[in-house]
Amino acid sequence: LFIASIGPVFFLVSAQAPLMQRWFAANPAAGEPWALYAASNLGSFSGLIAYPLLVEPTFAIRAQSWGWSLGYGLLIVLVALAARARWATPSQPVEARAPVEPIPARRILLWLALAAVPSGLMLSTTTHLTTDIFAMPLLWVIPLGLYLLSFVFAFADRRGAARIISLLAPTLLLVAGGMAMESRGLSSLGLVFTSIALLFVVCVALHSRLYELRPEPAQLTLFYLVMSAGGALGGLFTALLAPLLFDWVWEHPILIVAAALLIPLDRWFDWRRLPGLGHEQALLSAAILLAFAAFLCWHLLKVSLDPDQQVLRGWLTLGVTVCGMLLMPWRPLFLGVVGLLLIAQGGADTLRTSRDGLRSRSYFGIYTIRNYPDRQLRMLAHGTTLHGEQSTDPALRLKPISYYGGGSGVGIVMQRAQALYGPGARIGVVGLGTATLACYRRPGERWSFYEIDAEVLRLSRNRTFTFLEDCAPDAKVILGDARLELAKAAPGSLDVLAVDAFSSDAIPLHLLTEEAFAVYLRTLSPRGLLIVHISNRYIELEPVLAAAAKRQGLAVAVRNDNPDQPLLTASSWVVMARDPAQLAALRKDAKDTPFETLQPPAPQPWTDDHASILPYIRWANLLGK
Repeated sequence: LFIASIGPVFFLVSAQAPLMQRWFAANPAAGEPWALYAASNLGSFSGLIAYPLLVEPTFAIRAQSWGWSLGYGLLIVLVALAARARWATPSQPVEARAPVEPIPARRILLWLALAAVPSGLMLSTTTHLTTDIFAMPLLWVIPLGLYLLSFVFAFADRRGAARIISLLAPTLLLVAGGMAMESRGLSSLGLVFTSIALLFVVCVALHSRLYELRPEPAQLTLFYLVMSAGGALGGLFTALLAPLLFDWVWEHPILIVAAALLIPLDRWFDWRRLPGLGHEQALLSAAILLAFAAFLCWHLLKVSLDPDQQVLRGWLTLGVTVCGMLLMPWRPLFLGVVGLLLIAQGGADTLRTSRDGLRSRSYFGIYTIRNYPDRQLRMLAHGTTLHGEQSTDPALRLKPISYYGGGSGVGIVMQRAQALYGPGARIGVVGLGTATLACYRRPGERWSFYEIDAEVLRLSRNRTFTFLEDCAPDAKVILGDARLELAKAAPGSLDVLAVDAFSSDAIPLHLLTEEAFAVYLRTLSPRGLLIVHISNRYIELEPVLAAAAKRQGLAVAVRNDNPDQPLLTASSWVVMARDPAQLAALRKDAKDTPFETLQPPAPQPWTDDHASILPYIRWANLLGK
């Protein structure tokens, strides 16, 4: 659908940058065309930043469509004017042109690699950050923006900034690249900053080397064709192949190593040329440096998991970095130090988790099983996000825990389902997770789960988590997008619908729009209850749901549960009903910590035409205040 609709337009618009440069270069008096590519990427960067910060929060999709249409019309006019100016400019006579030498295949392959690695690294950095470091709203904008900005520096006529950044690349690759195999869910802004700084510096260094290898302007179109193909290959590897090949973001350390193979290693201090130092002595010194780096990494491996040893860890990393910098004259040895740092700073733990089969991956995410024998607990995590827990204590194995305890909003509703709707109550749950809610099922109830990811279902079917098989083996599990699947259900076919697809940092907006609530209410019986899980670290969803309830004319309340019991997690569940009496009945069961009134509603509910999380981000939580 994307290819058929926006694909041709996007292709034609993107092709304007090399086309304009080719027309520009055809005029021998115009000068070098390469700075125009820096200008075009500065425009791309500006558009990228403007869209989520200005356009999306301000304009509905319908208004945006008109804006894009006018923009396309303006682009056609500008291209026509450029063509007219080019038409009137005399070209250099054919006989006066110097013959163009063919470009060696090896150089073309190097162009391809220098374009592919930054493109893939941009996507792998985004996945690594949002999965293992910091699931921050709109975080994807930063790596993509810096990737575009790197072209501005790399293709500028003034080379000073690009050279300085390229000089910094090997050192930063040692310091920050060594964290590329970290997978322990360390929510740290410091790691975010170092990761995106590494991405930017490496992209500038590789794109600058690409610029230095550029051909004559007469072969400009071939250069950009290869560069575009390289960018596409990097994206295909990271976005399409990696989820099929790997159980974790292994493409990220692979691309870090590839960057170490390709970045310029300027020998600002080539100590091999010191007076009196022979070739054999230099090799012996290099071997000693590599052995010392390995010794430091061995100690770094032992302290990397200890949060009380961060100062020692910093000093050890600094020592290894200095060894790596001194080994820059030998690229294979420099690569060896990068590899040692990768293993020492989280790599060994990541390899062990994959070896033990505790991790799996799909296009929807990377799932890690974490076992805590001392707490008798098994957890399902998506990076820094908890998706459910199960006790391994036989006495507590089927007890709903984490967000789903008996005092939570959903726990109260599920325990009251038969009292409200009889022994044949019909229950639907959007989002399977570990299927914890299945253990609220009582005989006679009919349960249905809606889950988009088959990998999540597999973890329940193979008894990694046993809630589904032990408590509701006959429950229906419908694979697919819940909103689309619920739209196919018969009207009034559910008495209770629990929506638990956004209990952490990733918000599928299409499940919270006015049109989505219309689908939910159509599926519910007239006295049915809708329960929405809104526990979230960085986004305040109460005003959004209050606005949706107001538009639909629903009675609404929120249950903010803060249990002090082991195995239970604080949670917020919003309950909605057409019949206020249903909410009144629930309030009677929660006298100690009652259901509360929601925050004032947002000015407008989210719709398929206009929805933005920007006004509802909890900036204090995001900045760690």
